[in-house]
Formats: sequence, structure tokens, C-alpha cells
Amino acid sequence: MSGLITLITDFGLEDGHVGAMKGVMLGIAPAATFTDITHLVPPQDIRKAAYALLTAYPHFPLGTIHLIVVDPGVGTDRRAVAVQTPCATFVAPDNGVLSYVLAREPVQAAVSLTNRRYWRHPVSPIFHGRDIFGPAAAHLAAGVSLEELGAIIDPSTLVTFPVSQPQRQPDGSIVAHVQVIDSFGNCTTDLPEDWLAAASDWTIEVAGRRIHGLRQTFGQVATNELVALVDSEGYLMIAVRNGDAAHALGLEVNDEVRLYPAGT
Repeated sequence: MSGLITLITDFGLEDGHVGAMKGVMLGIAPAATFTDITHLVPPQDIRKAAYALLTAYPHFPLGTIHLIVVDPGVGTDRRAVAVQTPCATFVAPDNGVLSYVLAREPVQAAVSLTNRRYWRHPVSPIFHGRDIFGPAAAHLAAGVSLEELGAIIDPSTLVTFPVSQPQRQPDGSIVAHVQVIDSFGNCTTDLPEDWLAAASDWTIEVAGRRIHGLRQTFGQVATNELVALVDSEGYLMIAVRNGDAAHALGLEVNDEVRLYPAGT
């Protein structure tokens, strides 16, 4: 297990909540190091937190501990969990925030964080990030085994939201879906770049509009023009240069994007 802990929260930057979590963790694991992925997830937005994790975790060293606290169910009977995969360990509420990771990574072990020995006391019913999740991550960084943190659970019982998948059609076209909308209004789909190799060129149909061909950068189209390109994580993105594609097209998560090979 690495001594590196990353953090994703919706706590913002104005209050001391993130600092309190780090203070507790340093009291448990003084040698731990921290990387803040983001604390600006929109409040209670589990899907945005899940996507922030997806875009970041593959780039960290093996054994990193990823701590995610976007927890609209704090204080309810939702589980607090730690999940180990071949590349990393994830500490989070069991509310779907690990959905993209679980769709990609095999689970080696998962536990419910039920061992109170590894909690901070007293436990606030509304700040489990400081009192349960943070201490669990810190104890892992200090060498405590996953199994010591609580009861082993069946990975198939972990809560996930549906993760859309693109579909090839008999006529050679592809139906993709908006997977996430970022703060610029760029709309990333579930279509991986390697699917685009099936044809030399594509026409993209989205919200009644057509985009002819893919571009490599935003700068290859005019300001306020629609553009389709591959994002930095290797997925098809619909964007507007210097604009907001989601607003311009009225797009929402799970909306369809259709691709047609050139000439069809």
C-alpha cells in the first residue's frame, strides 16, 4: 500500500473541512502525502465525482489510496466501504461514486468500514469524511490491512449507477451516449477512440445537428462552432469552441449521439 492519498470532495475551498480531514489523517499516518484531485465537485453530484475519479486515478502510482467523500447520504444506513483493485484502493461511501472504476477494474477485496477501532471518536453523524473515511485511508497508508477495517463484503453488492455503453448498428453506424458534461459545457461520450478506426471519416449527429468529420483540437474550427474530437482520456467529445455545447444543444447525460461512416 502506498502512503499517497488523493482526495475528491464537494467541500469547496472556503471552509476548513478538507484541512480537518488532513489533520486527522496526519495524526494517524504522519508520513502520508496528499494530492487534491478536486474539492469543487458540485454539491452531492455523485456522477461528477465518479467521473473526476475516472479521469485521474489511472495516472497515479500503483498502490495509491483514493479517498472520495461526496456523500449526500451521510448519517443514513448507506455503507462506508474500502475497495481494493490491482492498481489502487478506494475509500468512499457506497453510493455509486465508484461506478466508473468498478466498470473498469476487477475487485480483489472489499470491506464495509465497520471496525470502530479505526474511526475517530466521537463520530459526528454529519462528518464521516473526517471521522470514518479519512481515518480508514490513513490507517491503510500506515500499514493496516484492508480486512482489519471491517467486514468483508461481496463486490457484486456495491452500489453502482448504470454506465452506458456504445452500440454498433447493422448499417455500420454507432449509437453513443453523453457520459459527463464538464464545467465548460463540453460533452464527453462513452465512445472510446478505438471504435473510430472502423471508418476513415464520420458524420456525427447530435440534438438534430450534424458535425462533419473529427478534429484534433478546438482551434481547428471557428469560434462558437460545433466540433467533435477525442478528449484527453480517449473518448469522443462534443464541444463548442469558446462556448458551451451542453447549453447550445440542450444536452443532458445519457442523451444519444449518432455516428455515421462517411458516405452514408
